[in-house]
Amino acid sequence: MKGKVVIVTGGARDIGRAISVKFAQEGSNVVINYCNNPQNAEETLKMVEAAGGKGIIVQGDMTKAADVKKLFDTAVATFGNHIDVLVNVAGGIVGRKLVTEQDEAWYDYLMDLNMRSVFLCTREAVPYMSAGSSIINFSSLAARDGGGQGASLYAAAKGAVMTYTRSMAKELGPKGIRVNALAPGTIATSFHDRFNTPENRERMKGSYALRREGEAKEVADTVVFLASEESSYITGTNIDINGGCFFS
Repeated sequence: MKGKVVIVTGGARDIGRAISVKFAQEGSNVVINYCNNPQNAEETLKMVEAAGGKGIIVQGDMTKAADVKKLFDTAVATFGNHIDVLVNVAGGIVGRKLVTEQDEAWYDYLMDLNMRSVFLCTREAVPYMSAGSSIINFSSLAARDGGGQGASLYAAAKGAVMTYTRSMAKELGPKGIRVNALAPGTIATSFHDRFNTPENRERMKGSYALRREGEAKEVADTVVFLASEESSYITGTNIDINGGCFFS
């Protein structure tokens, strides 16, 4: 991956940060997108540079086409008119609401954050990609099992990401561009600090084959594998990375 240009949306914290740093360790040029927290982005950039990579920070809301265009314009202006890897990490559950508590604005927000962002970034990236390039999307265990209480729209949006990944693999495969997705289970990040309880996390760990939560680095390792030539015949997959959480 040395010298490859990699864009990581939501790349400033948690799983996105681990991915940014892992690519830097491989010698890549990393474009770190963030939305709201410049301190996180600055800290991640320092870690990228300390790991031996080159990096830049680009602020932007990936649900807005103008911000997405700015991200890609900045990337190619800095590192050249080519993008090797796009990792669509940006997304989230935001909060939990039962169906009777949801309104259209909530629907639009969850779908935009988790699916529209992937669509906009993919559309912008493809003209800069050629054979050997790779797109890695982020779905979720929730897309497999429907999610927990109050996460129905999040689960539905992540299910759409899974299907979109397969569609893009078919569409872009003849150009030599591979598209895959990851479906993480419980990874020890601030996501679960905010939207899960310690009691439920302990209960869930007991149901996993490996009896523990995952680490962001383990997700990052898989992302880099999917971006590399070592996975050159893998496309259209949705890889579960959940420590052996077997869903119905």
